[in-house]
Amino acid sequence: MKKRVLVLTGGGDCPGLNAVIRAIVKRASQEDNWEVVGSIQSFDGILREPKEITILDEKAVSGIHFRGGTIIGTTTKGGPFEWPVKKDDGTWEFIDRSDEMIEELKKMGIDAVISIGGDGSQRISKALQEKGLNIIGVPKTIDNDLSATDFTFGFQTAVQIATESVDKLVTTAASHNRVMIMEVMGREAGWIALHSAIAGGAEVCIIPEIPYDVNKILDKINQRFDSTGKGFANIVIAEGAMPINGDTVHRSSNEVGYKNKIFGGIAYKLQEQLFDAGMQWDSRVTVLGHLQRGGVPTAYDRILASEFGVKAFEMVLEKDFGKMVAYRHPNIISVPFDEAISKYNLVDQNSYLVKTARGLGINLGD
Repeated sequence: MKKRVLVLTGGGDCPGLNAVIRAIVKRASQEDNWEVVGSIQSFDGILREPKEITILDEKAVSGIHFRGGTIIGTTTKGGPFEWPVKKDDGTWEFIDRSDEMIEELKKMGIDAVISIGGDGSQRISKALQEKGLNIIGVPKTIDNDLSATDFTFGFQTAVQIATESVDKLVTTAASHNRVMIMEVMGREAGWIALHSAIAGGAEVCIIPEIPYDVNKILDKINQRFDSTGKGFANIVIAEGAMPINGDTVHRSSNEVGYKNKIFGGIAYKLQEQLFDAGMQWDSRVTVLGHLQRGGVPTAYDRILASEFGVKAFEMVLEKDFGKMVAYRHPNIISVPFDEAISKYNLVDQNSYLVKTARGLGINLGD
């Protein structure tokens, strides 16, 4: 009887997910006694009735490495510890079905689980591992906010998309003598903003790690225009940025089971603040949003995702459970879940990346 490994993708979608799935299947196919199955929409496929499980063989993953999204779906809501149940009065309660799910996995003959996801997904992985589940994590997020790994796959693709957007905005800004403000994703981390601002040649970059002074930004903008009003400026701002002594622009979700803050709108807030501070130049706002999450992964992300997938299955063979795959240049290693989720990966203000931005004359709002 073949051994079985269950693969699932959780949290927000991310370029490179399919490349990880393919790599796991490709590596497993080299072993005579292993079968790979996928759970649709993270652990929900196990918890639903009827179950939503699919066989992942070489035919199923053929050619998916360059496709965006995930062929087994994903979700940012619910899960084994907070399964939503609608009560008779129309309200919702959240119940712990983790023990029930682990028993179901045993009945299905699942010998190990590979959970591909970000910080929230790996916290769930850790809690399941503490309950005795043989589980391995693979780090995934465009935000690059997991500190245990040098990079997460999906990040470089998001940076490429953001950089190409800066390139396009530069030409329209110059044509109209405008200030263009582009908002990018990243939640509380400024990695996407900082990388794309440097790569795209933006004049201003605002990140969550450095609260901004609108007057400092306006000074930089004014330097970009001559006495006749000719000139332009491009600003990249992270969705989690905030002014000095201010707060982020976010809201709560009305989606059942979704608990994360929903960021968005800081670019419009900055534009309003600049006008209030006396900016006289025309300005437009672009919010990239989920464009950064979709589409074809870059070659870098396909390679990193493939390395992660192969390593994850080899960890299954070695019974190296309770750990997450990580990239520590130049090696692909494993780290305990405790280490994987212990620290949020923020941009270090003293890093050479920040020094590079300042050396290029990019204003960081301080």
